[in-house]
Amino acid sequence: MSTTTAPRKTRALPPLMTLTDAAATRLRSLYEKGEQGKLLRIAVKTKGCSGMSYDMSWADAPAPSDEVVKDKDLTVLVDRKASLFLIGTVMDYQVKNLTSGFTFVNPNEKGRCGCGESFHV
Repeated sequence: MSTTTAPRKTRALPPLMTLTDAAATRLRSLYEKGEQGKLLRIAVKTKGCSGMSYDMSWADAPAPSDEVVKDKDLTVLVDRKASLFLIGTVMDYQVKNLTSGFTFVNPNEKGRCGCGESFHV
């Protein structure tokens, strides 16, 4: 007597990272001006009172340890070691009265420190 098992249903993983329109506009501007020919690399570093922080740097080309994320006709690199912490993250760019910069809405975050500098999962 043979038994057949039904194929296991899998659900699609969310994209590793997406960009808002504001983030795409700002990143496109940076790529076209001072950082022409470079790519933004996003990583997670051990830092701050909650344990982890986002780290952004410029790269000339993808490293073997990078995940290449393409969204809104732009390319962003994500350090492979950070990918489990960043699945489903939305990168935004906000301009406020005294500050402006990239922000991250990360569904994996369980909390942030009081100053917003670091997070934990």
